[in-house]
Parts: sequence; structure tokens; C-alpha cells
Amino acid sequence: MSARLEVADIFRRHAEAYRQAHDGRLGRVERRVMSAIELCRTAELGGHVEGCRSCGVIRVAYNSCRNRHCPKCQGQASRDWLAARENDLLPVAYFHVVFTLPAQIAAIAFQNKAAVYTILFKTVAETLRTIAADPKHLGAEIGLIAVLHSWGQNLHYHPHIHCIVPGGGLSPDGMRWISCRPGFFLPVRVLSRLFRRLFLGELRTAYEAGKLSFFGSLAELAAPATFNRKLAEVRRVDWVVYAKPPFGGPRQVLAYLGRYTHRVAIANSRLISMTDDRVAFRWRDYRHRGRTKVMTLDAHEFIRRFLLHTLPDGFHRIRHCGFLANGHRAARIELCRKLLASTIQQADAPKVECDAGAAVSLPVARRCPCCGGPMVTLGIWRCGQVPTNPFWNDTS
Repeated sequence: MSARLEVADIFRRHAEAYRQAHDGRLGRVERRVMSAIELCRTAELGGHVEGCRSCGVIRVAYNSCRNRHCPKCQGQASRDWLAARENDLLPVAYFHVVFTLPAQIAAIAFQNKAAVYTILFKTVAETLRTIAADPKHLGAEIGLIAVLHSWGQNLHYHPHIHCIVPGGGLSPDGMRWISCRPGFFLPVRVLSRLFRRLFLGELRTAYEAGKLSFFGSLAELAAPATFNRKLAEVRRVDWVVYAKPPFGGPRQVLAYLGRYTHRVAIANSRLISMTDDRVAFRWRDYRHRGRTKVMTLDAHEFIRRFLLHTLPDGFHRIRHCGFLANGHRAARIELCRKLLASTIQQADAPKVECDAGAAVSLPVARRCPCCGGPMVTLGIWRCGQVPTNPFWNDTS
């Protein structure tokens, strides 16, 4: 059985030619991402020798690059994050709301990622919290987890934010829990209009402060008159805000978060083949009811699309807002639980079960492939060194 194709395989075969062909247009972040993925779990990054005390199996394990864009390195990061979030879950229904930027704004975002992504997070959170606080809708302080994605299934640039929101919130005086209507969170048309107004206002402010840059096909937007016409144009477009049906319970929330929070542009599991200079992968066409299709791209085009989704240095793509904000999350969640306990019989409340329990058990990678027992580290070597014992098995 042949080894499964990975993004790293594509980069190792074609990245050097891609660098040479696009030498003047590759930024520092893109170069670092390419290098990290190429070197991930190879001897170049060092590693360790581990063995099983039960059956005596010995193997070599190379270090991971730990780059957040690497498909192989996000599994453990996701499990660790979910284990930390398990205690934050409340015994209520959770909703999933998606905010998407229109194509005209997405083009501006691509040339100004840090500035526009910051505006996107700010206005999404403000939109949800403002509408939720309105007594005509919910009249409560809500909490939310927001996750930035910048890709569609075909790897084109498509910036949007996924929000996971508990179905209710704290009353203005903090004395009771206010639940939303069953199966309904907030009206998406109201959310869409406020989101559009707030975002365009923040974008104009950033433009007037000189925080936006334009080049190539967008160079004309540097002229205020042209920029104003662009804003007027997108103000007439309906901005897509989509609210999915509520999750079945906290268990489903964590399972969903595990798929979304640490996802990269494409998972290795979606890759099908690499033949010569062509890469084939599976994708879902949501314009045709999510039908699964196969797309084949030139390897350089595949790399180009993958690199569209690199994040600026230090930019956080997962954020917590409202009563889930980092500064007071523990205290506010405890208050929410107390208020919920006074209105919900504990016997009827959904149990906070989750798949994150596996995160604290022994990871598969640390189990003996022969007997399933724990592997212990026998030795470590640094970057660039190579283990010399010929009977060690390379597991990279």
C-alpha cells in the first residue's frame, strides 16, 4: 500500500521551481511557510529515538515544524485547544453564524490582510453583541468564539468568519440567564445590514488614517474619489450572513470546533494524486448541493492557491468575545452556570460530553505500533544531525 500523498510531498517536489519562477513576488511569510512544510518531520529538524518497555520496539520520530499552516502539525494543537475549551461549555444550545466578505472587499483584504482581518473580527463581534443586546431581539450579553478562514473548497481566496455562539446570554444587570427562542438565534438580515455598515465605516477610517495600501489591479483605489465609489458600490450589495441550525449539544459543538479551529487551507486527506506536474484533490461544490468533485491543478497553481491563505506574523485567527473574552471568561462562565442552574433542572440539562476527552489520553503517535503500550524517549538529536543506528525505523 502506497503512502498517502501530503502537501509536504508537493512542496518538496515543486517548491524550489516555484521559488525560482516567483522569486520577486514571494514574501517572507510565504517563504517561511514553504520551508517549514518541506522540512516537517525530517531529519533536518532533529528528533528523538523512542522505545517500548513492554516489547522492545525502537523507532525514530522526527520533529514537527509546528507551523500553523502545516496540515500535519494541527492535529495535536487542535486536541490541546479543545481540552482547554471543554470546561467552557454551557448546557445550552449553540449556534453557528458565518460572516462573509463580498468579492470586492476580499480583493482589498488580500493586499491588507492584517488591517482588514482586524476590522473583520471587530465588526463581526460588535454586530452580534449589538443585535443580541437589543431588547427587541434577545436583550442579553452574549459570548462567542470567532474563527477566521480565508479559503473556499477550491482554494480560492474567500475570507469569512465562523462564529460559535451559546444560545442566550446574561441580562443587563447580570442577575439572570436569557435564552433565545428554540431553534432561532438572531435575524440574519438585521445582522447583515449592521455588519455591512460597521465594516465599511471601519474600512473608511483605516483608509483615511493611511493604513491601507493598494497595488496592481487595485492601485487606482489610492485615489479618494475611486475608493469612495468602491464603497458606494459594495454598500448596495447584500452581504452574506448565514446562520446554520443549532448543534445537538455540547458534544457536537466540540466535534465541530475540532474540525474548524485549526484547519488549514486543505487537509492531506483531500489530496488524491500528484502526477508529473499535476495535483488532483477532492472538493465540495456548494453551488451544486455540496456535491463532491475532483479538481486537477498545475502544481505551481496549487502552491499559489495554498499560499494565498498565509496569515501575517503574530495574527490570531481564533478569538473570544463577550462573556467568553479571555480577561474574564472563567468568572463569567461560572456566573452563567449558576444562573442556568436556577432555571434549568440539572437532570434535564444536556451533559457536557465531548470528543476532547481523547485529547488527554495517550496520543496514537505515542503508542507502540506493536503492542499499543506507551513509548518512552531514549535519545534526542538536534537539527541537522542524523541518527546513525541502522536498525532504527524511520517513522516520518
